Amino acid sequence: MIDDKSLEYEKKKHKYITKILKEVLSDLGQGIMRTEQKIIEFRRFAWDQKGSIDASEMRKIMTDDEVEAMMLVRRSTYFQKLFRIQKNPYFASIIFEDENKEVFEIYISTTHLRKDNKNILSDWRAPICSLYYDYEPGICSYNTPSGVIKGNLKQKRQYKIKDGQLIRVLDSAINIDDDILQEVLANKASEKMKNIVNTIQMEQNSIIRNLKDRNLIVQGIAGSGKTSVALHRIAFLLYRIENLTSSNVLIFSPNNVFTEYISNVLPELGEENTMQTTFQDYLSKMIKEYRKVESFIDFLARYYSGNKINDELIKYKQSDAIIKDVENYIKSFEEKASFTDGITESDIYNYSADELNEMLKDRYNSFPIFQRIKAIGTKLSENNYNGSKKKAPTYQRLLKEVANFKKDYKKIYRGFYQSDFCKIKLTEAEINKFINKKIINYEDALLLVYIKSLLEGFKYESFIKQVVIDEAQDYNKLQYLIINKIFKKSSFTILGDVNQTINPYYKYQSLSELEEIFQGKYIELNKSYRSSENIVEYTNKILNLNNVSAIRKDSEEKIKFEKYNKDIKINLLKTITRLKSKYESIAVICKNDYEAKEIFDLLGEDELSLITHESEEFTKGIIVIPAYMAKGLEFDGVIILNEKSFNIKEKSLLYVACTRAQHELIIFK
Repeated sequence: MIDDKSLEYEKKKHKYITKILKEVLSDLGQGIMRTEQKIIEFRRFAWDQKGSIDASEMRKIMTDDEVEAMMLVRRSTYFQKLFRIQKNPYFASIIFEDENKEVFEIYISTTHLRKDNKNILSDWRAPICSLYYDYEPGICSYNTPSGVIKGNLKQKRQYKIKDGQLIRVLDSAINIDDDILQEVLANKASEKMKNIVNTIQMEQNSIIRNLKDRNLIVQGIAGSGKTSVALHRIAFLLYRIENLTSSNVLIFSPNNVFTEYISNVLPELGEENTMQTTFQDYLSKMIKEYRKVESFIDFLARYYSGNKINDELIKYKQSDAIIKDVENYIKSFEEKASFTDGITESDIYNYSADELNEMLKDRYNSFPIFQRIKAIGTKLSENNYNGSKKKAPTYQRLLKEVANFKKDYKKIYRGFYQSDFCKIKLTEAEINKFINKKIINYEDALLLVYIKSLLEGFKYESFIKQVVIDEAQDYNKLQYLIINKIFKKSSFTILGDVNQTINPYYKYQSLSELEEIFQGKYIELNKSYRSSENIVEYTNKILNLNNVSAIRKDSEEKIKFEKYNKDIKINLLKTITRLKSKYESIAVICKNDYEAKEIFDLLGEDELSLITHESEEFTKGIIVIPAYMAKGLEFDGVIILNEKSFNIKEKSLLYVACTRAQHELIIFK
């Protein structure tokens, strides 16, 4: 704690900042109302006078109206940011003395506040605020667009403010075990992920504020804050990169439940939520040959539910080796492609098969094969109709009629398994089993999309400038090749943990393997902020890990092993009741959907919720959930049913389940 004199100063400062904040909110609110009224009157005038005003004057009126409307949007957005922080306006402060002996007192918030050209609150993303996260008092420096600023960090403080009241003030150091951090870690799990802006640690901050490296690849153990770091990095980039907006950022999430779970973080930081998708959404957009695409979670459910499947074939389809096999098959397909006859258009323009094949094989050979027909048809139209493309569709139709290759992707995909390029020999019946389905399997969808992209080009997404991929270990290299081609001008932040791999057919030794594709900087996070020490120690043993350290300091025993008798229902309800008396968020984690549904039906409690691969939302309270759906989520208390049901190949899945526990882990033997 600080001395009485300092505390009195901080109380006066808090009162002053709160007063200024209220005044600015009031002024902004009144200004917004006046601007809204002005726009209404402006538009009414323009409508009433539209017949008597000339076109140039009307354009000027409309331009002025647009400018006013844009200013209104900006003011309204800023008003919302200030309104959100009025009960908790700041969380830290620093005193910095630069080399010229000029002293700056900076109070740090999730947004900025100015009054009469005086800086009252600074946004945590401002360059000078990095000192709070990176240094303890003493010699320090920070980067600005104009260069490095050096000086002395004279003071660093943390604040606890609740409902507008200053509760506590602490002089702070860089020590990760500080009181505020431990207090935050001890909080109960919430329905939605919260921001960590007041407890960002130095190693996390270095990732969040990295502007030097275009692509980042982060390996972070369970509970290291990977997802929080990713979201805070997005907020930082939106603040620092000119003309970057939320609509230019895309997050790949593992599933829709996870997307819902993280949906509060960016708004808490004063930014709009970005575009979010799953890889299955992209597959679904690009595959029209099937009624539906199986999701990754459905793919996992198919495996972990014990359905009889051809493991060897799926492992091959998920492997790195099949990439080169498919590429060689497509190369052979293109080499065999030709026009078998010439074409005649309007009984005037004739082209022989040799002329057409010269264009196909030589002049346009840099194009994907199906793009070549379009390019040739367009060129013939321009040649024969004074540069006009109006006849291009006609030429393209004629070319397709004499081509020995057709855009029949089911047939082309089938051809791969019938060819010598495929390393597994299959019967027609075995091929038909996965080709002639209404819902294409996940592993087949990846390959089909790659084949389509090789033959007609990758669908380049030019408006996406930043891509974030969470749970990166669950994407194989083929997916990354596709993503890198689609977003070829984008920057990437890729985060995952190879220890939490739940794909039974594919595993990285290290995410550093992705440096080959993305040419990015590889970083590791090895501190866990989620679970107590003994939970971390237990989960380390599951996978024989020794590079994971727990930051939470708990003296109580937080892991329990319980045996159950014949009536598992009585045992579970008793344990749930005990946990419910202490915690708000409790999960019974099962191996798969089938077991989760069975336990949910068995317990039959109204307050229980079931989450399966079909769920769209995360529900706070007591839930029953399969392990592969729990990834990325956290709970106060976790109950694992019969860890022995996880076989030797499923240790990573058990690790995922156990590392969801924030305060207490109960394992039924």
